[in-house]
Amino acid sequence: MVKVAIVGATGYAGEELLKILIGHPRVEIVSLSAKIDKPQKISQIFPELSGKTDLICEEPDFSKIVPDCDLAFLALPHRVSMEAAPEFLRAGKKVIDLSADYRLKDVSVYEQWYGLKHKNPEYLARAVYGLPEVYREKIKPAQLIANPGCYPTGIILGCLPFLGPSLKRNRKAYPLGLAKGKVSSQNIIVDAKTGLSGAGREKEAALVAEMENNFRAYKVDAHQHAPEVNQELSAFAGERIEITFTPHLIPIQRGILSAIYLQLKKALSQEEAQGLYQDFYKDEPFVKVLPEGKFPQLKDVAKTNFCHIGLKISPAKKIAIVICAIDNLVKGASGQAVQNMNIMCGFEETEGLR
Repeated sequence: MVKVAIVGATGYAGEELLKILIGHPRVEIVSLSAKIDKPQKISQIFPELSGKTDLICEEPDFSKIVPDCDLAFLALPHRVSMEAAPEFLRAGKKVIDLSADYRLKDVSVYEQWYGLKHKNPEYLARAVYGLPEVYREKIKPAQLIANPGCYPTGIILGCLPFLGPSLKRNRKAYPLGLAKGKVSSQNIIVDAKTGLSGAGREKEAALVAEMENNFRAYKVDAHQHAPEVNQELSAFAGERIEITFTPHLIPIQRGILSAIYLQLKKALSQEEAQGLYQDFYKDEPFVKVLPEGKFPQLKDVAKTNFCHIGLKISPAKKIAIVICAIDNLVKGASGQAVQNMNIMCGFEETEGLR
């Protein structure tokens, strides 16, 4: 049994974490905290939790929270997590941070995109990027996990098999990736759509009226998740990669659907591409590669920790198209955080997530 604290329990990610962890057989939730006017039962804030928990949510007091927990989930805004994480790390506690504060290894890149000086850059080298499909072995002994962003999770999983060798053993069918040399790592274009919850609880409320019967692009080729994707794809491929990324808001509550366009340098058949992706993800409990001619839709991944991937090879146009769908609040945030916790604690990876 692991004792966990959720700091930032009243945001979307915190709420989702709480719902998952209440049903987790190996977890005891010992603390809930958030910026809040006065202590109150979490079931008063989220009435659907009535009868499921009587936990009190209150303002964070690290002198009380840190001694009582084994592991802390930081469901805090960017720029705020780096103030809380050291409180736990210095005490030898494990931390899973759902913000971007420890995802980028180059502190200058973080400061450029997030607009302030990092308060504890010494932890950046220690943080493990929490994408289990790539870094499972590094996650196991880690003390600090930088949980991936929602857009990057889908985009990275959608691109990996085309960009380089598998990082796992016993992958003999495609030892260097069938597509190595056939699919270009340059000029990758990502067109992604997300529900309003990706903006956070406070911002979503303001967006609801604006987005009714509406659909718009935002932060065109200037989204803060782009350097995170570039960092991870470059590390995997062994060469510098910079995607072109356009995100869009759509008038739904949750989910991300990404269309990824990669250029073919040499002939690659649909059958070969399907085989590559099926082989790459065959042992992954939460990644499902759809059969030829089938493509993901958001309702199939909603409220799950799954990532669904569909492929289309267009030889005449020399383009590979990858469609990827996740729930931004689960595989794109809290579900993946619990997946990381399971790995860190030696639990079955799918525990609490099926």
